[in-house]
Amino acid sequence: MARHLYSCPMRWSDMDAFGHVNNVVFIRYLEEARIDFMFRLAPGADSPSFSGGSVVARHEIDYKLPLVHRHEPVDVELWVTKIGAAALTIAYEIKDEDQVYVRASTIIVPYDLQAGRPRRITAEEKSFLLAYMDDAEALAA
Repeated sequence: MARHLYSCPMRWSDMDAFGHVNNVVFIRYLEEARIDFMFRLAPGADSPSFSGGSVVARHEIDYKLPLVHRHEPVDVELWVTKIGAAALTIAYEIKDEDQVYVRASTIIVPYDLQAGRPRRITAEEKSFLLAYMDDAEALAA
């Protein structure tokens, strides 16, 4: 299984009054990594995959350790744990080599913006996502 690695820059304003990255900012880090994964790595330059829109149906976040501002980026590693007909689940770790700050997952629903409703995952999208599917989850499916 391949994992997508996004090197996320940190901003001084990411910290809160308690001197660590605010919990809401972690959701932004997840979003940046997810957008980088789904749009920049989408199959084919002229491919419509993932460009029609998507919505977040659910976030789950486990905060493991506080993260404080620094000049070096933090790594966001992501992979796919589930692919359904009209939804997928992405898992993440926000980490350094030896520390995990956050473990999270997001359920994404592809969305047809013009029609104003969810849509099915295309064959091209599924093929792309399968390369990032967790091996244990793929065997179970």
